[in-house]
Amino acid sequence: MKYCFGADVGGTTIKLGLFTVDGEILDKWEIITRTENDGESILQDIATALKEKIQEKAISAEEVIGIGMGIPAPVNSEGIVKKTANLGWGYKEVKKELENLTGWQVVVGNDANVAALGEMWKGAGHGEKNMVMVTLGTGVGGGVIMGGRPLIGANGAGGEIGHICVNYFEEKCCGCGKKGCLEQYASATGVVRLAKRYMADNDDTKMKEFGDNITAKDVFDLAKEGDQGANVVVKQMGTYLGKAMGFIAATVNPQAFIIGGGVSKAGRFLIDAITDTYRNVSFKACSEAAVCLAELGNDAGMYGAAALVK
Repeated sequence: MKYCFGADVGGTTIKLGLFTVDGEILDKWEIITRTENDGESILQDIATALKEKIQEKAISAEEVIGIGMGIPAPVNSEGIVKKTANLGWGYKEVKKELENLTGWQVVVGNDANVAALGEMWKGAGHGEKNMVMVTLGTGVGGGVIMGGRPLIGANGAGGEIGHICVNYFEEKCCGCGKKGCLEQYASATGVVRLAKRYMADNDDTKMKEFGDNITAKDVFDLAKEGDQGANVVVKQMGTYLGKAMGFIAATVNPQAFIIGGGVSKAGRFLIDAITDTYRNVSFKACSEAAVCLAELGNDAGMYGAAALVK
């Protein structure tokens, strides 16, 4: 039997999975991401955790074919990151360092691309070789799969769809420093931002009862109940996202869009809000791409990381 590991590195925790090469998950667990001192302990902590796991499972080192990793930053084809926003790393040769620590082959990718690969391998995109995953969380991430492989780009920034400009008249800056990015409208924080803008000018909504503490979940819950203002906000969010998906489709012509991240818990209601705009604005040859919810949840990154090795 041959095995591989998948590691999904986040700013708070690192999700680790032990897999067979056929994609059966045998165990999964988490360790704390120690970001202090510029994240100097992160790779050593991963190496230690994986070595302890094979001892626990009585697996020999020779039976492990490698480690796949998803990192929340652009990663080039050599497994090098130049900077991460929430791990403390500057320039870091992740692949080389972890290979030296473990003795196993290491393959590294951007976390959103890796999650997309996981959904293609064992999730909602199973059987599709050309798909786009859209992750709607605190920000908006994206992973593009073409011909069964992640689209990485020259600097590892392929699939950064959250920074497509969808509003040329926006006056406020996105976290990236630009204005009018998709992330400003379709992320959890973006939905809240749209809701607060609506509440500032209108009184016909129960959203006002939440005030500054309103969340994206509150907005979607109220919209499902028929609240007029919440439905306006959801329509705005769906329009921005549907338009961005139309831009993406005209470029890469995917078979499917897979929608994941915390905001995707709104379920079919969210998919319907997106799909109408997408069908209307997309190039005809691309307009029938499936739009569906992700299936692997928080495990997508682990599965995708393991698939990188496979």
